[in-house]
Amino acid sequence: MRVLVVEDEQLLADAVATGLRREAMAVDVVYDGAAALERIGVNDYDVVVLDRDLPLVHGDDVCRKIVELGMPTRVLMLTASGDVSDRVEGLEIGADDYLPKPFAFSELIARVRALGRRTSVPLPPVLERAGIKLDPNRREVFREGREVQLAPKEFAVLEVLMRSEGAVVSAEQLLEKAWDENTDPFTNVVRVTVMTLRRKLGEPAVIVTVPGSGYRI
Repeated sequence: MRVLVVEDEQLLADAVATGLRREAMAVDVVYDGAAALERIGVNDYDVVVLDRDLPLVHGDDVCRKIVELGMPTRVLMLTASGDVSDRVEGLEIGADDYLPKPFAFSELIARVRALGRRTSVPLPPVLERAGIKLDPNRREVFREGREVQLAPKEFAVLEVLMRSEGAVVSAEQLLEKAWDENTDPFTNVVRVTVMTLRRKLGEPAVIVTVPGSGYRI
């Protein structure tokens, strides 16, 4: 899942991004509304965690632009105000969910994951394919009943492949969904991660390389 965090309090923004990355999400961070508009014009995000009171371009206007563009991106709006009328106004603008500050990080994670599930074809909470069970919420992977310990990027790549339900996923798509924009697209990070993932999942190999196209399970 790829997430954009838009928050002008840099310490909070960076803390949220770090926590989401630990949950195997690819996260980009910006600190004002103008930068947010620039990013959503370039990258496809599953979820935008959007502070409402932003400098340069207000969070409401960023949300309106996402709706205007008809993007499948879901918006979780943050605000320091817990007033009901503010929450209602935010939802009417086009936000998909609303979370007042201060918030419990576990709740933020749960809300981001719930919104992420709504950006694609509905799937069961536990993904199963080729003898593999992947639980995104618990961050657990089992193969034929054996638990497999994965690093965050390995988990993210496996989740993308599992969600594709047998379709081929290109290296570029994996890079877009599992890594943030600071990753050099010309590195072999995808290939190396897939190789490590294959080794950890064991034999027989379930991740198939489709020459010239990508990977599938």
